[in-house]
Amino acid sequence: MGTKVNRKVLKTLAYAATGALGLGAYTYYKSQNSVLQAAPKPANWLTELPSREAQVESLSTTPEFDILIIGGGATGAGCAVDAASRGLKTALVEKYDFSSGTSSRSTKLIHGGVRYLQKAIMQFDIEQYRMVKEALTERANLINIAPHLSYPFPIMLPVYKLWQIPYFWVGIKAYDVVAGRQLLKPSYFISKNTALELFPMLKKESLVGAIVYYDGQHNDARMNISLAMTAARLGANVANHVAVTELVHEEDEKGQKKVIGAKCIDKYTGKEFSVKAKAIINATGPYTDTIRKMDNEKIPNICQPSSGVHIVLPDYYSPQNMGLLDPSTSDGRVIFFLPWQKHTMAGTTDTPCALTDYPTPAEDDVNFIINEIKNYLNNDVQVRRGDILSAWSGIRPLVSDPNKADTQSLARNHIVHVSDSKLITIAGGKWTTYRHMAEETIDAAIEACGLKPKNECITKGLFLEGGHNWTPTSYIRLAQDFGIETEVAIHLSNTYGDQADKVAELSSLTGKRWPVVGVRLHQEFPYIDAEVKYAVKEYARSAVDVIARRTRMSFLNVLAADEALPKIVEIMASELKWSKQKQQEELEHAKEFLKREMGLNLKYQMKTTVPINFSKEEISTYIKRFRSLDKSNKGYITHKDLRAFFKESQEEIPEDELHLLITEVDTNKNGLIELDEFLQLMSALKTGAIGQSRFSKASSIKNKINTTRSGGGV
Repeated sequence: MGTKVNRKVLKTLAYAATGALGLGAYTYYKSQNSVLQAAPKPANWLTELPSREAQVESLSTTPEFDILIIGGGATGAGCAVDAASRGLKTALVEKYDFSSGTSSRSTKLIHGGVRYLQKAIMQFDIEQYRMVKEALTERANLINIAPHLSYPFPIMLPVYKLWQIPYFWVGIKAYDVVAGRQLLKPSYFISKNTALELFPMLKKESLVGAIVYYDGQHNDARMNISLAMTAARLGANVANHVAVTELVHEEDEKGQKKVIGAKCIDKYTGKEFSVKAKAIINATGPYTDTIRKMDNEKIPNICQPSSGVHIVLPDYYSPQNMGLLDPSTSDGRVIFFLPWQKHTMAGTTDTPCALTDYPTPAEDDVNFIINEIKNYLNNDVQVRRGDILSAWSGIRPLVSDPNKADTQSLARNHIVHVSDSKLITIAGGKWTTYRHMAEETIDAAIEACGLKPKNECITKGLFLEGGHNWTPTSYIRLAQDFGIETEVAIHLSNTYGDQADKVAELSSLTGKRWPVVGVRLHQEFPYIDAEVKYAVKEYARSAVDVIARRTRMSFLNVLAADEALPKIVEIMASELKWSKQKQQEELEHAKEFLKREMGLNLKYQMKTTVPINFSKEEISTYIKRFRSLDKSNKGYITHKDLRAFFKESQEEIPEDELHLLITEVDTNKNGLIELDEFLQLMSALKTGAIGQSRFSKASSIKNKINTTRSGGGV
């Protein structure tokens, strides 16, 4: 009886305190200060984007820039926006695509870091506190300057022990208070029943309630591209697929070696050229030491790469508008479980790794995430390996500070370092604070290299590409004016902002009564043909640029991305005048990317490593099913066998679909489906190692055999 009374008292106090403090803090800060307001377009804003060819030409022929930025991730693109908006003659080169590295492989959150604040309070650490404060300020700014790409997002912290209610509540309320005038929405405590209403998949046993707080969420790759396009609109010369091969030095009047430029190669055309600049900025993330050693090969490394793996699951694993935070995993890490782009994303891990251009999600990390999220979902939700639609790894650049005597300990925040030859390096930090990092970096470049900007930093409140005239209802005009499906119109509006109409203008006729225009690249996604054409205008030059960053298909469903590739390559070939050989090269490169970096290889590994474990009756049933296809008893199934089977079944199956059916099962890639491959597939389906199989469904037109899988995963 006493326990029940105590529980009621604690919950009542928690409700009351949450309401009072939350409402009080929110009202006070809103009455005292207004949230940052976005600024109008600067006078030098270009109405039309220069072509990539014009950008490369300008890079190679301009006598000297004020600033050359190496690296087109969030930090590098942010530096380009900052420098160009100050009136500095700015150049940026990126060896792959904008956001091709870590910046497109984040947890998609714009956040201050709840766990950092906990450490700051528990350890009386003023540096951690300042880091959280800075991030929360930047969080509000980013949501304001890119409203089409970012938004406040609720995250639930489930509580399973009564004493944790006041503990977590105080911590989350402190997070609200530190946000100050940049508070998105106040946090609040909810009962067990309410928590289960909002997040029905949550584990019910021992749940005593939950705390909901707000951070931001965004489309990270699109945000990065918007930064690069914003820099271009402000007059910066930005070029993707341009690699730096060497830094150029000269001695000044005092005999001191100084970096004055870089030798570059356009990897798309093969053109080699040099870019001269008064200041060179190294914003290459995990490649920080690669560029630093071009400046001075004798210096020690300061970057320690760490792999962060995420997985994507079907949408039914989470509610549409509520995330979940696991504050303490089995090994002490934090894992987020978030709805994103109509799917469910979970991660991340933090594992030391080697630097590579091709980060691959490790099976151990994938299994770790699966096992952890099982702990928070109820028994009705069976978390199955086969439901994983994609998996990727991002390399986080943890850095030590070369400015400090103790260079061994890792910096908790970003570092800006100016070498003896005036190479400015910006490293560390996180997505949320890219703007502040860029401001500090350009300030350092101005001071170290004697640059003369026309004005001070104006990026706080400066709208990014697409945000100026966007409203939450902009999609309605798109649907009305162009005859586009509502789902597609919402996607275009929330991706391109006020530039969505320019995308819609490139759409092809569907040949249907409705929608009038907008041919989908894949029926499961709202991406349309026009986006590929527009991606080319935004400097996309490979199929991977489109499936990974101009759309997010490879991050959401690797099999769907694989299926959409031929159509994407066909459109790009038309736009860029690719030869047949170039088209084939792009297909092969993109498929290798999906296998190695997006988790498609995990599908093949799981399918081939699951032991075949059937009863005699099941074996007999599956062999009969196999022989219904292999009527001549050859021991394998050919393309011709499948064609005859479907013809007999009076099923119309296109040739490309037949090819996909064979590819799905043909693990040894000999163009045939052998009995052991067929049994391996059936076993993988039965155990949940892979998701629902196209081949399994197609081949059971006559022979209905129940499987225990759904989801179509990898």
